Amino acid sequence: MSANTTVDLQQVSATSLLRFATAGSVDDGKSTLVGRLLHDSKSVLTDQLEAVEHASRSRGQDAPDLALLTDGLRAEREQGITIDVAYRYFATARRRFILADTPGHVQYTRNMVTGASTAELAVVLVDARNGVVEQTRRHAAVAALLRVPHVVLAVNKMDLVDWSEPVFAAIAEEFTAYAASLGVPDVTSIPISALAGDNVVEPSANMDWYGGPTLLEHLETIPVGSDPSDEAARLPVQYVIRPQTEQFRDYRGYAGQIASGVLRVGEPVTVLPSGHTSTIAGIDLLGEPVDVAWAPQSVAVRLADDIDIARGDLIAPTAQAPAAVKDVEATVCHLNERELRVGDRVLLKHTTRTVKAIVKDITHRLDIDTLDKQERPGSLKVNDIGRVVLRTAEPLALDAYAVSRRTGSFLLIDAADGTTLTAGLVGEAFSGGAAHGM
Repeated sequence: MSANTTVDLQQVSATSLLRFATAGSVDDGKSTLVGRLLHDSKSVLTDQLEAVEHASRSRGQDAPDLALLTDGLRAEREQGITIDVAYRYFATARRRFILADTPGHVQYTRNMVTGASTAELAVVLVDARNGVVEQTRRHAAVAALLRVPHVVLAVNKMDLVDWSEPVFAAIAEEFTAYAASLGVPDVTSIPISALAGDNVVEPSANMDWYGGPTLLEHLETIPVGSDPSDEAARLPVQYVIRPQTEQFRDYRGYAGQIASGVLRVGEPVTVLPSGHTSTIAGIDLLGEPVDVAWAPQSVAVRLADDIDIARGDLIAPTAQAPAAVKDVEATVCHLNERELRVGDRVLLKHTTRTVKAIVKDITHRLDIDTLDKQERPGSLKVNDIGRVVLRTAEPLALDAYAVSRRTGSFLLIDAADGTTLTAGLVGEAFSGGAAHGM
């Protein structure tokens, strides 16, 4: 792109990539659904299908068990359950997809948090015979906490309830009401049979009372992405480029992936946490100068002033620059078997910056089933979701998670061995059954 190219940001904001996650209770048929989606959309390679057919025959099954397309770990196949998050990449003529198939067990809540953290849509599966259960509510609560923009309720095993419209309608009504109480903005309910393929990729001949889209059609057509100009620009500096050549002797570029928003040549910017200000003198994209760049492009920004900038600094438009703070309040999901305790000294990783921190307080732990709070628990165990107060050794330029999922999230790391301990959402929480303030 040349420096004189005019950018239509509305056109840029349209995306052909959808990141989505699946979640469901044990034995609801989630892995079968994902396998059916991959199989019927012709996204399975021949050798993969042959391997599944062979594994199915060895287990005494006449037809291929499509669940084996996602339950890739040996332990999962032996136990017949999904344990870890399985990522699958596939495409249709209309859109590309990144699918995170997450476990249904309560002890793997952390895995769902991992899989759904970057998702733009969550597919929550329920068994038509059982309806909305505790695990269904848990998955809806996690999706609400992570601010997943779109939720699909897939009511599976409709063949086992005689394709009953009243059964589907009652489940859809109950789930939609619960999701609305959590602040979930968009729920679409679809009746399916993953085993038979009804309404997964092809419309069902057994449910002529349903006039909505199939699951794949909905995934292909749901609007995703946003206009980058609606968001505050953030460029976490990953690397400082200073070529040691005569031709580029005076070149100094601050390289990284734009986390959000739009950067423009000539725009006043502030470097955080130092607070120094300058003006964007140039933007290089793929080695070529451009006037404008937007998320998630990777660029090198040149500034008009010689400022001491290093990896971990953040470049933002001066008019939209966040405050640099040392006190952080956040909702976290603890990911490690080692408990997180008040007084623990950890590393906090935010975008490209890592600083020392201490856990000053754990104000409460959330019961994800009832949304009740246990005040001052003192520690968080694996899979626990709670509210913490942190104090960092150096200031951080943080956004609220509600404003930016990228610059409003962080990780807590064990300083001794580098193990990831906890995932955090700045300022994000539950209050009165809704994802507003905990």
